[in-house]
Formats: sequence, C-alpha cells, structure tokens
Amino acid sequence: MDAMLIVDMQVGLLSGAPKHDLSGVIARINSLAARVRAQSGKVIFIQHCGGTGDDFEPQTAGWQFLPELERDPADIVVGKELNDPFAGTDLQDRLKEIVPDRVLIAGWATDFCVDATVRSAVSHHHHVVVIADGHTLSDRPHLDAASVIRHHHWVWSELITQRSIRIANTSELLPHL
Repeated sequence: MDAMLIVDMQVGLLSGAPKHDLSGVIARINSLAARVRAQSGKVIFIQHCGGTGDDFEPQTAGWQFLPELERDPADIVVGKELNDPFAGTDLQDRLKEIVPDRVLIAGWATDFCVDATVRSAVSHHHHVVVIADGHTLSDRPHLDAASVIRHHHWVWSELITQRSIRIANTSELLPHL
C-alpha cells in the first residue's frame, strides 16, 4: 500500500508569477491520487497554515485547497506551519499507523516545501517516490522553473538514505499502482 503526500496545493499558490505546468500537475496528481485510493492506499493533503495577512492564512480563500483537486472524505489533512510537514505535526505518527510500502510526493513548491518533504521523508526512513511531473513552482530570479525542477531531481536522486528514493513520471507509476 502507498501513501501519497500532496503538498500545499492551495489557492494561495495562485498569487504571484505563474506556476510551471500547473494544470498538468493538477491533472497528474488527481490521476495518481485516484489510483492510490483504488489500491487501498492513503492520500494525505498537506495544508500550509501561514500567518496573519499571508496568502495561506487559515480560514481565508488562499488557505483552501485548489478546487480542481479531487478529494475524498477518507483523505487525511495535515496542517503545517513550516516548510517541513514532519516538523511539529503528527504526519510521522499517521504514516506509522498506515505503514505504507512507499511514500509518493507531489505538490508545490519544488524548491521549498516539496524539497523539505522529500528530505524529511528520507530522514524518517520511508521508501520515497517523487512524482517527477507532479510538482511545480514559479521561475526564480536566478533560474527558470524547469531548471529548478531538473536540479532538484538530480539532488534527490543523490540523497543518502537507508531506504530507496526514486524519481518517476506519472506515466511510469500508473501501470504499477
């Protein structure tokens, strides 16, 4: 059984510069989440809780999940206040209850919260699969979004781990879920 972590896919991410392939990322997240659920896996939405006036301030429009995301009442929601959804939350306890074979990771933003999630999942000794075409960000002042994504795929594939880490596209994963 798999657990899929969907990081910070909230309305507040629509502020600022456009996000790389956002509609495609949403469609692929929905496809994979549906397959994980169909295989009795768990989908966990990570919801960033920002401060007063932040684009992700709790109970504001920006804090809500993107309406295009297909959600199920059985999905779990874990609120977080830092980049790392394992820090100061019950995410690891929930994963210990689920005992997933793998933790699939997708969401926003590649270089901040997705990166922190990948690294923390590895440090918590999970087998990790990063959905290569399932995360996004805006261009950065020093690099375009596609370059940031390529860079992080290389970094993640080189992490030292006691388990496994794999970077895979949705099309590679769907037939095997």
